[in-house]
Amino acid sequence: MTKQFSRRDALKILAAGVATTTAGCISRGSALNNNAFNNGAVSNDTTDGAPLAQTVVDGWRQRHNRVWLGGEYWANPMEDWRLIDGGAECIDNGGNRSVHLLTHQLVDPKQRFTITTRLQQLDVGSNDGGASIRIGVRSELNEYRSNVFAQNGVDAGVVGDELVIGNKRGKLNQAIADQAVELTLTGTPQVGSSALKLQVRLVSSNELIGELEHLLAAEDIVGNVAVVSNFTIPVVEYGDDAKTSEGRYRFSDWHLSGAAFNNKPEQKFGPILWTMYTLSDSRSEQGFVMSLSALTGPMGEQDNHQVELQVQQDGQWQSVGTATLDPDAWTATFRINNWNEKQQTPYRVVYREQLVDGSELPDIYEGVIKANPVGRPLRMAGLTCQNDYAFPYEPVANNVVKMDPDLVFFSGDQLYESHGGFGVVRAPAAPAILNYLRKFYQFGWAFGDAMRNQPTVCLPDDHDVLQGNLWGEGGSPMPERAIAEDTVDKTGGYIEPVRMVNAVHRTHTAHHMQPHDPTPAKRGMSVYYGEMIYGDVSFAIVADRQWKSGPEHLDIIVGTSGNDEQPNHFNPAFDDPSLSLLGDRQEQFLQQWSEDWRGHKMKVLLSQTIFASLATHQWKADYYLKYDFDSNGWPASARNRAIEAIKASKALHLCGDTHLPSLSQYGVNQQRDSNWAFCTPAIAVGWQRWWLPDSVGLNNQNRPQHGLANTGEYLDSFGNKNYVYAVGNPVVSEARNRYVRAHERSSGFGFVSIDTDAKTYTLEAYKFMVDATDGKASNQFDGWPVTIHQQENTGANKLS
Repeated sequence: MTKQFSRRDALKILAAGVATTTAGCISRGSALNNNAFNNGAVSNDTTDGAPLAQTVVDGWRQRHNRVWLGGEYWANPMEDWRLIDGGAECIDNGGNRSVHLLTHQLVDPKQRFTITTRLQQLDVGSNDGGASIRIGVRSELNEYRSNVFAQNGVDAGVVGDELVIGNKRGKLNQAIADQAVELTLTGTPQVGSSALKLQVRLVSSNELIGELEHLLAAEDIVGNVAVVSNFTIPVVEYGDDAKTSEGRYRFSDWHLSGAAFNNKPEQKFGPILWTMYTLSDSRSEQGFVMSLSALTGPMGEQDNHQVELQVQQDGQWQSVGTATLDPDAWTATFRINNWNEKQQTPYRVVYREQLVDGSELPDIYEGVIKANPVGRPLRMAGLTCQNDYAFPYEPVANNVVKMDPDLVFFSGDQLYESHGGFGVVRAPAAPAILNYLRKFYQFGWAFGDAMRNQPTVCLPDDHDVLQGNLWGEGGSPMPERAIAEDTVDKTGGYIEPVRMVNAVHRTHTAHHMQPHDPTPAKRGMSVYYGEMIYGDVSFAIVADRQWKSGPEHLDIIVGTSGNDEQPNHFNPAFDDPSLSLLGDRQEQFLQQWSEDWRGHKMKVLLSQTIFASLATHQWKADYYLKYDFDSNGWPASARNRAIEAIKASKALHLCGDTHLPSLSQYGVNQQRDSNWAFCTPAIAVGWQRWWLPDSVGLNNQNRPQHGLANTGEYLDSFGNKNYVYAVGNPVVSEARNRYVRAHERSSGFGFVSIDTDAKTYTLEAYKFMVDATDGKASNQFDGWPVTIHQQENTGANKLS
C-alpha cells in the first residue's frame, strides 16, 4: 500500500509530536547493521562473532500465527511453513523441509553445546521421513546465507521407531506416533572429534524412550543449525511428487546453548527485510518526490500492518507518518512531495511487532536519502541476472557498497525459477505469491546494503514472473494448450495469475515514480513505465517484454525455426510490421520523452535487454543457434521503431539480461546512425551465451582500432545493424567454488559515470572476483572502459 505525504502533511505530523523517538528500538544501520534481539534469547555478549554465553530460546510462543517465522530464521521453503499456536509447523509433507537459525552457527567444535527442541508428528504416513536436528550444514564458503541452501549436514533425530545420528541408528523403546517428544542433542569435545549424544523423552511424562551416541570428526559438525521435517526423504520439486504418504512435523521450544556457538544478532533478517527508494524532480508544484518502500516478511492477521518512516532533522528523529503493508507484496510505500533534495537526509523505517502478551518489539532499519547529485558527474551501478549458484554474490555486492554510487539499477532477473530449490508454484495466486516472495527475498538478502543508501531502480523481467521467456502480449494469459503441451517457453502470454504478476510489479517498482500512464494493461495488469529526473539526467524506464508479441503469430517454433539457414541469410518471413516490441503506449511515451528537455541535460533509457540479437552460440561454446526470438532484436520492425523513438533523446541505452557484457551502437537506416547500448555483465551467469560472429562467417566491416576479435559492424540474425565495440565472452566453467565459477563465466557488474557538463558517458565493465576500487586495468573486460559523447547517440561518431 502507498501512503502519499505532502511536505505540509509531514510538518503537521511533526508538530503533533507523533513518535519522535522510539525507545528500545533495534537499529540496523548501514555502518553497524546490528540487531540485538534474539527472539527471546538471553545473552550477555553481542560482540560480533562472540561465543554464545547463555541459552537461546526460539520465542515463537510470543508470535502470532503467520507464514513468516521471524527474522532469526530462514525456512526452506517459506511457503511450506507456518507459525501456529507457538510452534513452527510444516504444512507440506514433502522431503527435507527445514528451518535454519541465522543468528548462531556452530563454529567451535572444541567446545560443548546442547540443542533441544520439541516435536510432534502431525501426519502419520507409511513413508514417514522423520524429524531431526541438523548440524554441520555448510556450503563451500561456510557463509551463513549460502549455508541455508546446502544439502548436507549431520541429522540427529527420530524416524519411525528409531533414533538416528548421521549414519548410526538405534531403537526407541516405543514408537512415538503422534506423541510430543523432546529431542536433546549434546556435543562433548574429544581429540579432533565430537562425542554426540541424542536423547528422546516424552513431553507428557519426561520418560526417556531412547538414547544414542556417536563420535564424529570435529569438522563434520561445523556450520548452520536447523530443524528438519522428513529428513530422510530427498527434496523433489512441486508437482513432481504426489507426497501422499510422508509424515509432517511441528517444532517448538527450540533452545541452544554452549560456547561452541557464535552469537551474531546482526545476521537477523527482518522483520524489515530491506528498503528501496527513488528521488525524482516532478517538474511541478510537487517539487522533488522521494518514494520509499519497506519490505517485511508475510505477516498474520493479528500482526501489526503499519510501518513508520522517520527522518533526522537537527539531530532528532522525526516521524513523517505511517504506511500500510500490502497484503500480497508485503511492501509499505511512502511518497513525500517537495523533498529537500539539496541535502543528504538520514532516514529509518520502524516496524513495531505486536506480541501475544500485548507488548511490542520495535525493529528499525536505517539508511540515508542522498542529496541530488548536481555539479559533478552522476555515478551509477548497473546489475542484472543473479543465478543463485553464486548466492550471496559477495564480491559484487561488496564492490557496489564500496563504490557508493548515486544510483543503483537492477535491470531484471533478480531471481530464477530454481532459486532456493523446491520448484515453482503456478496457481492459485496466494501460494504462487509466497513461492515468488521467498525467491525474491534472496535478492534483498544479498544486496540490501547496496540499496539502503542509494536510489534504486529495479525492473522485473521474465524470470521474475517465473517464466524462462516472456512475450507479454500486453498482459494476455498464456493459452492453456501451451501449458498442457509444455511449450510455455515458446508461446506468448503470462503463465502466472495477474494477482501474482501485480505483486511482482509492486515488490520491484512500488518505490519508483508514478507511471507515465497508470492505466492497467489487459486483465487489470499493472504498468510501471515512466520517467525519473535525478542528477540533471532524465531516465526513461520501460518494460520491453510486457507488450512484446509472441512468436506463434508467425508460426515460429522457438529453437527449431531457421536452424538450417546459413548465418548470412535473413529470413523475411520472421518479421511483420504489425508485431509489437514496446507497444504503442510506450513508443508514444518515448517519443514525447525524447523531445522534452525540461529540467535536465542528458538522458538514459533503462530497460531489461538490448535491442539486438548479440549472441551466436548458447549453452555451449560450439552450439550455434541462429535465431533467438527471446532477444529484442526480434521483431526487427518493432525494434527499429523503438530506436527511432529514442534517437532524438541522444540517450544511452542501459540494460542487461543476455548474460554477455557488450557495448554496441544501433543502426537503423545505416550502420552507426543511432544510440549506443551498454548491456552490463550478469551478476552470476547461469545460461551461457557467446558472441562469436567471426567463427561462423558473419560479414564484418570497420573493426574498432583496438582490433579485438568479434567486434565491428555486423548484421545480426534478424538483419539488424549493430556496431559491436566490445564483448566479454566467457569460458566454460564448472569450478566447485561458486565465486570462481561465476568469474570464469563472465559475471560481474557495470558502472556508468554521466558528466552533464562534458556531455559524456563513461562506461566500465567489472569482472566478478576483483576489487573494483584498486584501479587495476585487469579488473575490467577487454575493451572497457569507454567514453561515449552525447552526440554520438545520434550517429555523430567520435569513437572508432
